Amino acid sequence: MKVLVTGGSGFLGLALCRALRARGDTVVSLQRNHSGALDALGVIQVLGALDDAEAVRRAVAGVDAVLHNAAKASGWGAWDDFYRTNVTGTEVLLAEARAAGIRRFVYTSTPSVVHAGRRAVAGGNEIDTPYGTRFSAHYPHTKMLAERAVLAADAPDFATVALRPRLIWGPGDTQLLPRLAERARAGRLRFIGDGGNRMDCTYVDNVVQAHLQALDALAPGVACAGKAYFISNAEPKPVREIVNGLLAAAGAPPVTRSLPYPLAYGLGALCEALWTVLRLGGEPPMTRFLAEQLSTEHWYDVSAARRDFGYVPQVSFAEGLRRLQDSCRKPES
Repeated sequence: MKVLVTGGSGFLGLALCRALRARGDTVVSLQRNHSGALDALGVIQVLGALDDAEAVRRAVAGVDAVLHNAAKASGWGAWDDFYRTNVTGTEVLLAEARAAGIRRFVYTSTPSVVHAGRRAVAGGNEIDTPYGTRFSAHYPHTKMLAERAVLAADAPDFATVALRPRLIWGPGDTQLLPRLAERARAGRLRFIGDGGNRMDCTYVDNVVQAHLQALDALAPGVACAGKAYFISNAEPKPVREIVNGLLAAAGAPPVTRSLPYPLAYGLGALCEALWTVLRLGGEPPMTRFLAEQLSTEHWYDVSAARRDFGYVPQVSFAEGLRRLQDSCRKPES
C-alpha cells in the first residue's frame, strides 16, 4: 500500500512513517521542511503547506490512503494561522484526496474538541460527550471544525475516520517532555489544585497501533466509517502521577508545589492579555485553557475503538516509562 502521512517529520508523524515502512508500505510525507530522519526510512518527501493545493496534489498522486496527522498544535497564536492550517488545510487535503481517487482517510484529532471549560469528564464516550461550544483557545476550536469536516466527507466511495489520542508521549518527543523537564529544572512547574484530578494519556506506540488498525479496518460502509474515537492507554491516573512519572524518566526533579485554580485561571487571562497587547513572542507560561485542562477530571472510554477496529493498547504506562527512561539515559562516556 502507498500511504500519505501529513507532518511525517514530527513526533507522531515519524513514528507512523517508521511503522508503515516496517510493514512494507510505501510512504509519502507532506511537510514544510526536508527531514534527514525520513530520508533514512526511505520516505518520499513532498515539501509544502497543507493549504497549498498544488503541493497537496503532488503528495496524493498515486496514494491509496491518507493519515492526516499534521496540525498547528501550539498553545498560543493567531486565529488565522490555526484556521489556515487546521481547517483550510484539512479541507484542501480532503478535496484533493477525493479527486485523486483515494478511498481511505484517517484523521488525527484530539479529545480537546469536546472541551467544555471546567466540566469534568469521567469515562466519557463518543455518543454522550458532545463537541464543545465555547472554546478558550484556538487549537481545540479549529481541530473541532476540521474533525467535523472530515466526518462529513465520509461517503460510499470515500471512507473517513477520526482518532482522538489523549496526551501523546514517549521516546522521540520534542515538545511536551522537553518543556516539562526544562520548567521542572528551573523550578517553574506547578500543579493546578492538588494534582489529584485524573487524566488519561497515550504512549506513542499505542497511538501508532490505533492508526494502523483503523486504517486497515477502514472501508466505505464499515462500522468505523464516518465516526470519531477516543484513544488512550485506558489507565486514567492523577495528573501528579503522570507528570512526575514523565519527569522521573527524564531525570528531572518532581513537581511539589501547586496553585489554586482561581489564581491559575486569573494568571492565564492576564498572560493572554499581556501577550496580545504587547505582542510578546513565544507562548504565555499560563493560559485559561491550560488552567482548565490541568485542573479538571478528563478521561475517556476506548471501548468503541476496541469494538470497531480492535484497539487494545499494548504498552502500559509503567512499561512506557521504562522505555522512555532507557531512551533518555545518556550513553556512558
